[in-house]
Amino acid sequence: MGVFSKREYQFLSELGLGPRNPGCCVNGSWKGSGPVVASHNPANNQVIAEVVEASMQEYETGMQACMDAAKIWMQISAPKRGEIVRQIGEALRAKLQLLGRLVSLEMGKILPEGIGEVQEVIDMCDYAVGLSRQLNGSIIPSERPNHMMMEVWNPLGVVGVITAFNFPCAVLGWNACIALVCGNCVVWKGAPTTPLITIAMTEIVAGVLKKNDLPGAIFTAFCGGAEIGQAIACDTRIPLVSFTGSTKVGIAVQQKVYERFGKCLLELSGNNAIIVMDDADIQLAVRSVLFAAVGTAGQRCTTCRRLLLHERIYQTVLDQLVEVYKQVKIGDPLEKGTLLGPLHTPASKENFVKGIEVIKAQGGKILTGGSVIESVGNFVQPTIVEISPSAQVVKEELFGPVLYVMKFQTLKEAIEINNSVRQGLSSSIFTRRPEVIFKWIGPHGSDCGIVNVNIPTNGAEIGGAFGGEKATGGGREAGSDSWKQYMRRATCTINYGSELPLAQGINFG
Repeated sequence: MGVFSKREYQFLSELGLGPRNPGCCVNGSWKGSGPVVASHNPANNQVIAEVVEASMQEYETGMQACMDAAKIWMQISAPKRGEIVRQIGEALRAKLQLLGRLVSLEMGKILPEGIGEVQEVIDMCDYAVGLSRQLNGSIIPSERPNHMMMEVWNPLGVVGVITAFNFPCAVLGWNACIALVCGNCVVWKGAPTTPLITIAMTEIVAGVLKKNDLPGAIFTAFCGGAEIGQAIACDTRIPLVSFTGSTKVGIAVQQKVYERFGKCLLELSGNNAIIVMDDADIQLAVRSVLFAAVGTAGQRCTTCRRLLLHERIYQTVLDQLVEVYKQVKIGDPLEKGTLLGPLHTPASKENFVKGIEVIKAQGGKILTGGSVIESVGNFVQPTIVEISPSAQVVKEELFGPVLYVMKFQTLKEAIEINNSVRQGLSSSIFTRRPEVIFKWIGPHGSDCGIVNVNIPTNGAEIGGAFGGEKATGGGREAGSDSWKQYMRRATCTINYGSELPLAQGINFG
């Protein structure tokens, strides 16, 4: 059964995982009668374990139970819902190291990033607990005497969450923690290639619900492919669908959801740029670019893909960056000191090879990297490419550790290059000048949802709303007032007098 029996993977049994696992949690019980799929370790492409995915009948059974549970969950007070989410956070804390190892084993990101991802879910639980006492409406002055007008926020009922392989549990946390305290049940479909993480996370949540004598269907999870995802998108019982993935699939999901007058929260592709001005702290910029471009093997939506260097410091920054790229340790993500793990699948490795061919055909000059590493895993070299900003390949997202480097002369030119792509997720500038900073974050600056100064494009904090503009989808998750997306707003006007004055001074009869 693949490498499951090896001693170094015995931690899987501590997470309740076996050689073959039922892949859907219906009302707290594990089932699975759909296709059998294998989970692979991207560092060696060996099978970790097998998962039996959900059938469409199990999806329907799960949704019916979830709808029944929603009637109970939304009646529980928000602070008490927050207490349940607090307990979920504590249960995750107890398994932090184990879950982090599982993320690294199954997804391929290095261990510190795997642990950091689980920690992000824990942090979201903490955030949601505080939020559970702050789901405030508002009082609005009425123009009519003896009238009161207010806004009231109520749960949607059920929130569907479809997550991607690159953040197999953090994105769930952004959505589920807030959705739960807002009074919604959650239906989760994890990525098909990271089913073990989906099962392990769900088992922890299910345990907390069971301990509190709550219906397990408050949190319903399915391992499955496109068929389950399409069912969620088309299901009129799910008022809000949060989807994370490619722009192509996101558009299809959005169309299905909007056709039935549902709401969509989309987190799609990014093509993020870092601008380094001539007054920047060069060492700070180089370290930031390395983390932003190489972290998670370039498989973050916030990965830095375009580096714009002022002509005065162009060669200085480039020389330093090429040098540090050559020192990056590539290898098993579970090994201490590894900075670059494998790409997630063999298909990702093939896309890297094809991408390099296109880059060369469009005039790109490979300064370092550009090749796959011959091994049993999906390893490639971190790559720096010197290229024109007008090259078509620069406009698209190659999901790997490939960095395009370009030269500019003025801030205006750099902003135009930053804004020239259809994606609009994250962006950063390195400078010490206040006038440049405020131009950058203002209406004539970056058109992205995340606009940073002197930090990388990745590594967003949960306190700020996360998301982007244009082809990135326009959704916002985690902090700020993003909780409002998971609730429905009702404007309520109360007449506590005996007269019936009309708005706008209308006299009817």
